[in-house]
Amino acid sequence: MTDNLQTYLEIATEAALAGGAVVMSYQGKLTDIREKGRPGDIVTEADKASEVVILEILQRHFPDHNILAEESGKLGDRQSRYLWAIDPLDGTTNYSHGYPNFSVSIGLLIDGVPQVGVVFDPSRQELFRAAQGLGATLNRQAIAVSTTPTLADSLLVTGFAYDRRETDDNNYAQFCHFTHLTQGVRRGGSAAIDLAYVACGRLDGYWERGLSPWDITAGTVLVKEAGGKVSAYDGSRFDITTGRILATNGHLHDPMIQVLSQISPFPPQWREFITIS
Repeated sequence: MTDNLQTYLEIATEAALAGGAVVMSYQGKLTDIREKGRPGDIVTEADKASEVVILEILQRHFPDHNILAEESGKLGDRQSRYLWAIDPLDGTTNYSHGYPNFSVSIGLLIDGVPQVGVVFDPSRQELFRAAQGLGATLNRQAIAVSTTPTLADSLLVTGFAYDRRETDDNNYAQFCHFTHLTQGVRRGGSAAIDLAYVACGRLDGYWERGLSPWDITAGTVLVKEAGGKVSAYDGSRFDITTGRILATNGHLHDPMIQVLSQISPFPPQWREFITIS
């Protein structure tokens, strides 16, 4: 299996680099930016072109594998043990505004377990790679999670789902509370990069809700192989289908679980203080 994982990792790398090259070729030249149904959930011609290139590479090498891609949906053999989860441009909103925090994310689940992950940041030329049992790297150099021991010393990251305007379960209360307990909380806008930064020690912990498998499959492998921990909010076994994730350097896992269990969403009245025109 190790030999196969190395092969899968190399092909995922080829696909991520190709997708990243396409993304950069469209930078600053977008002519077609559309919402996909929810406010803020947009797609561009760069997303679509990147996905085409990635799919061509994966389908050429693994024609019998199942694929779940953000723009194309489910493709291939639904009965396959192998499922590729692809985000051809994670951080499309950032990208469309010229904000340099976006990535290509390609992960492989085997029997439902994330085992291979590649996250490529083409604007910084940073390539994060990992496979189960093979460790995690940044530009081919080994990486590890931070050793930050307490929330008071930590820098965290999170995000806000597209449905944040409609649901009380919107992460605002947790964001405010963690901001008071830590040195800061960042909102990067690319879940794949958030997880990659936890893996390489730039950030100490990450939590978020409302995510899709293509957002986090690759990143979870990076964090685990870099020595970190990934779970559900309550510390139970991580389930990629729930859309919720807690990923830390390990030291902060229990403290973050405790906070997440104690903080309730803002009451419905919070909407009265926000005007959406």
